[in-house]
Amino acid sequence: MQYSPDIRHRRSIRLRDYDYSQAGLYFVTICTQNRLCLLGNIKDDEMILNDAGRMVVARWLDLAQRFTGIGLNEYTVMPNHFHGIIELLVGVPLVGTQNEDTQNMGQPQPERQPQPGQPQGIAPTVGDIVGAFKSITTNEYIHGVKQNHWPRFDKKLWQRNFYEHIVRDEESYLKISEYIKTNPAKWQDDTYYA
Repeated sequence: MQYSPDIRHRRSIRLRDYDYSQAGLYFVTICTQNRLCLLGNIKDDEMILNDAGRMVVARWLDLAQRFTGIGLNEYTVMPNHFHGIIELLVGVPLVGTQNEDTQNMGQPQPERQPQPGQPQGIAPTVGDIVGAFKSITTNEYIHGVKQNHWPRFDKKLWQRNFYEHIVRDEESYLKISEYIKTNPAKWQDDTYYA
């Protein structure tokens, strides 16, 4: 069968024409493939990380050294997904920088110094950061399967793509932070509950 872009077109879930490398806060959710509970379990409303879950936390925290100009805010590992807030720092205030009427939106931003493997003069996008996170954790998880008998996964550790939400103001940030912190206590009502 011949390839047809009309049939096999992958529709983007990102905002059209939005620059995901510009300064701001981004809430991301990344799910395991088929929502397999591979990262630990919930007991008494608390997330109990297994070795794979602890590895995911460590690789998340490593992203701040891998990419110049990013901050990592609230995060949580759940049995079959991960929530985190990524902050892209490009000399703009923390919260409220993404409002549509912001004067600097679309203006050139100062260049960041690239890390090894990061193209010169190109600020990482949220997709670059999440892609690196998924790739690194997948490779380490495969190593854990081979060396430590972690549960196997089917073809991919993470689902294709990820959910993101641009945090536009302080009120939104506080709601999302609270959601992340209380997510384990609400596991049985969670959209991703398996």
